[in-house]
Amino acid sequence: MSKIYDAIIIGAGHNGLVCAFYLAKAGLNVRILERRDVVGGAAVTEAFHPGFKNSVASYTVSLLQPKVIEDMRLADHGYRVIERPISNFLPQEDGGYLMLGGGLERTQKEFRKFSNHDADVLPAYYEALENVANVLRSLALKAPPNVGEGLGTLVSAALQGLPISKLPLEQKRDVMDLFTKSARTYLDGWFESEAVKAAFGFDAVVGNYASPDTPGSAYVLLHHVFGEVNGIKGAWGHAIGGMGKITQIMARVCRELGVEISLESPVEQVLVEDGKTTGVRLQNGEEIIAPRVIANVGPRLLYERMMEPADLPADFLKRVKSFVTGSGTFRMNVALSELPRFTCKPEPGVHHQSGIILAPTLDYMDRAFCDAKIHGWSEHPIVEMLIPSTVDDSLAPPGCHVASLFCQQFAPVLPMGRNWDDEEEKAADIILDTVEKQAPGFRASILAQTRLSPKGLEDKFGLVGGDIMHGNMTIDQLWSARPVLGHGSYRGPVKGLYMCGAGTHPGGGVTGAPGHNAAAVVLKDRSPLRRVFP
Repeated sequence: MSKIYDAIIIGAGHNGLVCAFYLAKAGLNVRILERRDVVGGAAVTEAFHPGFKNSVASYTVSLLQPKVIEDMRLADHGYRVIERPISNFLPQEDGGYLMLGGGLERTQKEFRKFSNHDADVLPAYYEALENVANVLRSLALKAPPNVGEGLGTLVSAALQGLPISKLPLEQKRDVMDLFTKSARTYLDGWFESEAVKAAFGFDAVVGNYASPDTPGSAYVLLHHVFGEVNGIKGAWGHAIGGMGKITQIMARVCRELGVEISLESPVEQVLVEDGKTTGVRLQNGEEIIAPRVIANVGPRLLYERMMEPADLPADFLKRVKSFVTGSGTFRMNVALSELPRFTCKPEPGVHHQSGIILAPTLDYMDRAFCDAKIHGWSEHPIVEMLIPSTVDDSLAPPGCHVASLFCQQFAPVLPMGRNWDDEEEKAADIILDTVEKQAPGFRASILAQTRLSPKGLEDKFGLVGGDIMHGNMTIDQLWSARPVLGHGSYRGPVKGLYMCGAGTHPGGGVTGAPGHNAAAVVLKDRSPLRRVFP
């Protein structure tokens, strides 16, 4: 007779591993089924040229929840993150540059090159953002109220709304602005320099196929600042060993608790009988039995490709099909014989350890999006370069480097019936041309490259539309409405079916929060009167 598990988790990405950890720690017998031959989902490190390796998709650390790091004792197993000495470096079209981060005084000094006013208002801007970010932090590790549960919904909504209700009126206005306004409108209310607005506005288009003029894009800006590194709020850092080091450690911790992790085990279908999940069937025909199935894949992938339509409520399925995906992301890694030499700042320095943003103004970002809608991508795309080998010598041979190129505003689906498989090389050339303009000689230093178009990200990692967030981070797809109103508390529309991926609250990024929260809901449903982990 086949072994019966307490829970099956589809996908060994970081949220699936976090969920498995908490369930196993509570005594459940858990098995994770992973389609690929390696754990980690989109948080993996892979070799791509002799002596060179790098993070393949996700590439930087900030949003991983401190509670998850502590509970899983990741640091005891080798987890280490080096924070960036400055956050971002933005070359400008006039030959100058702006550096953001490294402390308030340092940033104000940089801003004064562009605007005394912007330097003077920076403390107030940081305070406004931090006040709202604190509200997000207070909600990140809580299951949203599930609309439709009567009094329970009202009580949960009231409790979770308490931090907002206690804010002074001015800060409530900031909450409203950040959840509804475009990034440009919000930033125009604070700053006058185009370079300064671009430095902050870049976060609004990360993983967001949208213009900084798109209403609601200010929230995406906010989403990217509520993390921390080594106790420093809002900081970003490089994971030593790449992002895959984090998920390899998580897998080790899970296995120590008895979690079974099966690689090369793609799930074909979630099995449902009499309105309840009974397990899954793999693509090889094997059926694995469990009363709970927890999906660490995007909602579109789960409900449209892994389930029979007859097993789902018609209205729910209709709304899932309307769940918007596609983050407009194109991802490259390059092996380099030397550090890039930027025309505006050619010598090695702290800027090489930062996020190097090739998008000097909000207008530049807007044009990139408009071009992508019409042509598939822009001749002047948005490029962020990170060079993690500047702080991690395990990634490249001595004297050489690896660089991540995280590029935005590439159409999830190309217009006029074109296929990304045919166009990927052309788009990659445009990206490299964009870097070359700011760092002459960059192309000549490339020893090898990898590239993943939006379709490539879907094929490799199961990210529908190449969406690194598992679904757009718009106000209609957040909190209790992520992915569908009435199923925002990690419970699917079938008894025993749960979701723990980035398509649930609080959304995308390597946070571990959906995995943590989904485990709490599973344990609460299993023993309603028993206190789950704090």
